[in-house]
Amino acid sequence: MNRDVLHGDVAVIGGGPAGALAALLFARQGRHVLLFEARAEGEVIRDARALALSAESQRHLAEAGGWPAGLPATAIDTVHVSQQGCWGRTLIRAADVGLPHLGQVVDYAALTAALDAELAAAGVDVLRGCRAEALDTLAGFARVRYHGAQGAGAATARLAVLAEGGALIDTLAGIHRDEHDYHQTALLAQVRFDAPHRGVAYERFSQDGPLALLPYGDGCMLVWTRSPADAEALRDGPPEVLAAALQKAFGERLGAVRSVERPATFPLRLRRASRVTGRRVALIGNAAQTVHPVAAQGLNLGIRDAVTLARLTAGAADPGEPALLARYAAARKPDTRAVIGFTHGLMRVFESRDPLVGVARAVGMNLLDALPPLRRRFAGHLVFGLGGDV
Repeated sequence: MNRDVLHGDVAVIGGGPAGALAALLFARQGRHVLLFEARAEGEVIRDARALALSAESQRHLAEAGGWPAGLPATAIDTVHVSQQGCWGRTLIRAADVGLPHLGQVVDYAALTAALDAELAAAGVDVLRGCRAEALDTLAGFARVRYHGAQGAGAATARLAVLAEGGALIDTLAGIHRDEHDYHQTALLAQVRFDAPHRGVAYERFSQDGPLALLPYGDGCMLVWTRSPADAEALRDGPPEVLAAALQKAFGERLGAVRSVERPATFPLRLRRASRVTGRRVALIGNAAQTVHPVAAQGLNLGIRDAVTLARLTAGAADPGEPALLARYAAARKPDTRAVIGFTHGLMRVFESRDPLVGVARAVGMNLLDALPPLRRRFAGHLVFGLGGDV
């Protein structure tokens, strides 16, 4: 069954947080937005992730209407960075950037539900249960061919925004993806300790791989980078085995591990598109890059992609003009390069078991902690992206 061709000003492919934010921002400009989302209407979101969003990302979402008052989230006020088996630590506080909080931790499902509600209120034409199967970019418009519950269809728009990292990227002329497989797996679990987290997020470089403990309700969300075999064994084994391994790696900062629940895993790869623009197309979020979760920068980077694209095309009669897309690509390059370099480099530095490297890491963390200007600059980059000095 073929439908009539739909027409819009902007077509967004992928309704995750970055794609939904882009759709809202374009709709706020008075544009007719088509959003293609593979998730069907009413489909239960089965995603175990808790998202760590910077205060700046939260602000962008709130201004677009995607972060309503009362959205269940847990504030991050301090980030505590340390390494197992060696002295040295850094504390980054909200006061370093002059904000009440460094960021918030929110369930993927809760944020998605809030964005879905706002998309409906903003008049975005959301095509749910529709998978984009082809994207043709022509001189004057882009054409999306899709398939959904009602059959095949097509849509045209002045600009196509690709916000999901599926195989569609590989069909775009002049764009390819570079990939680095870390041969690592992220292990997720909800954890409760004896003591409350008090708004502290912990980044701990353990001997078995870096782990993060994010404040999450009255407990913490664990994100632990392990070998695939280790992660799967801990996921599938008795909870007390995972609890004991975590206790050994993390120590007694929050007392004893009381419970470990709902473990899940996902593989870790670095992917980056060779270009973030093509004829009538712009890439944002996971389509543009996926990064290691070691510093929780992936979604924050995607949100900055969406905001920059919408800002640079605001007021233009044709948002897909080549000159505007060139400005977007140039504007995003420094931030993206810096975040990818930082996260990739951090993994390499903390993978080393050389005792001298461990001492150097400790010295670096202590210097960062002891020098307020350097610490404020570093904190600003984490919250605001490249150039986020306070």
